[in-house]
Amino acid sequence: MQKMIYIVEDEPDIAELVAIKLQSAGFDTRIFSRGRPMLDALESAPCDLLVLDLMLPDMDGIQICTKIREGEHNKGLPIIMLTARVDVADRIKGLETGADDYLSKPFEGKELVARVNAVLRRSDSSAQTKDIFIPPALKLDMNRYEAIIGEERLDLTLTEFRILKLLASKPDRVWSRSAILDHLWGNDKIVIERSVDVHIKNLREKLGDYSGHIQNVRGVGYCFSMEK
Repeated sequence: MQKMIYIVEDEPDIAELVAIKLQSAGFDTRIFSRGRPMLDALESAPCDLLVLDLMLPDMDGIQICTKIREGEHNKGLPIIMLTARVDVADRIKGLETGADDYLSKPFEGKELVARVNAVLRRSDSSAQTKDIFIPPALKLDMNRYEAIIGEERLDLTLTEFRILKLLASKPDRVWSRSAILDHLWGNDKIVIERSVDVHIKNLREKLGDYSGHIQNVRGVGYCFSMEK
């Protein structure tokens, strides 16, 4: 079955170009010129990936991305942001909000398709992972992208969840900051490595009694120990 990609772009020429390139690569596409109609469509007809323009008439891409990540049913949806902006701060904001990748306009059709395929591969790999249990009561739910202690769901951002999942999936393996960024966003190194430290700090605060499982390896990075 062909994967469905939603395209949210208010410039008809660009939207049509994106659709043509993706259709030629074997994907089904559906174009939206506004954010709200796309969000409504997601509720009844989920897609496999979202190509999302940053600047839209009704909502900006950051707002849309945040709304999806905070929702119940589509929080794990792969998202690639498009923008004419070249400011690194804007790109970092998009990725930190929960976008899986970022593509600046103008772009080559081959690069768009390559990035879509790369993000889908990472998403498919993540979807195949089984739930992770950390005794006595911490569970990482891979279908819902949630961390739960007993009956309480932790208020983790998508980036925090992905880091926790990465570390906990391979206990005692040491991950460098660079390797963690590669896992999150591929080879696009626009996010500085020290941002990993900020995410880890916030993650530890939210984990409470389980924070000791995430250990710092001086001069290298982080690992997850089953013994805190």
